[in-house]
Amino acid sequence: MKSVALHFYQISILFIAAMFSLTATSAETDKLKRVVDEVILPVQEKNAIPGMAVGIFVNGKQYVFNYGLASRAGNVPVTNNTLFEIGSISKTFIATMTTLAQGRGKLALNDKVADHIASLKGSQFGETSLLSLATHTTGGLPQQVPDEVTSDEQLITYLKNWKPDHIQGTYRTYSNISIGLLGVIAAQSLQQPFATIMHEQIFPTLGMNNSYIVVPESKRADYAQGYKKDDTPVRMSEDVLSTEAYGVRTSASDLVQFIRANLGQMELPPEFAAALKNTHTGYFKAGGMTQSLVWELYPYPTDIAALITGSSQHMAFDATPVTKITPPFIPGKNVFIHKTGATGGFGAYIAFVPARNMGIVILANKNYPNQMRIETAQKILKQLGM
Repeated sequence: MKSVALHFYQISILFIAAMFSLTATSAETDKLKRVVDEVILPVQEKNAIPGMAVGIFVNGKQYVFNYGLASRAGNVPVTNNTLFEIGSISKTFIATMTTLAQGRGKLALNDKVADHIASLKGSQFGETSLLSLATHTTGGLPQQVPDEVTSDEQLITYLKNWKPDHIQGTYRTYSNISIGLLGVIAAQSLQQPFATIMHEQIFPTLGMNNSYIVVPESKRADYAQGYKKDDTPVRMSEDVLSTEAYGVRTSASDLVQFIRANLGQMELPPEFAAALKNTHTGYFKAGGMTQSLVWELYPYPTDIAALITGSSQHMAFDATPVTKITPPFIPGKNVFIHKTGATGGFGAYIAFVPARNMGIVILANKNYPNQMRIETAQKILKQLGM
């Protein structure tokens, strides 16, 4: 009888402990939600954003908070499964694919474009290094693929005839062409279609099971509707290099997984852990920002004014002088790493701080200013003790 009584007592203690843990977790979630609500709801209202999702990784735990509508048609709410277009945050996955290919010996960052695309041999663009593609230092590629370029063949012709405005590696000119082409080269080196590598290797390994280049029919109901400034519904169209440069559709939940992986807080195969870490290496200084492979790095503690300047229209559209970092900068923990992204109907932001094992993602189905995204994230992170 004593044995039964002791067993019952032990079960009771475990049950009470479990209940206490559940209550504590619920209390933590409620407290964090109040912090996020206080910051996000005014931003949503001010910008007339139909729906938003905020993902946070802090104290070893993941949180997702959803707001408003994924689609005004039918009053479809944002949920943990809602897929958002993340625009240029997609480029960080190209960087990961590139460093993965590098780790497998399929390419090197000092390779020339012509080493991988034979039709560009003999052209000035063919002499461009993969590192320049990955750091926007090609010498003056435009931000967008020209309107008259509507096929891969026309893109090759355009690149054959392209002439740089600057010496390679001396100016940063943000370009979908450079990163998109890097995605093409990385996938080609791995000998599989780009989407296949993302869907079968990168997303599943990172625990991102609700992320897509091509949204399957079974998930179309979860794909948020984007909205222009005038509230016209819009989603991204399929153009030359759009798949590679800004084609990821994913959820806040999955991007928190991506943050965890980048922070080293996830069990990963060694080659993937190394690939992610290598995307953080800094190669050029551009003002107060260190340009790594797509990611943008700042010292931590962070100067918010520097973040805003580094994500300004000037940095997006104008040539910015850079200084090469020799040897490349291997960041420790005291860095702030972030990336903005947008399409015609969506605005996205992701940031993480290794020193605090903390990160945040903010997704919206309407584009709104980068400055407001950064300020919003900073307010939340500071409340969390950043």
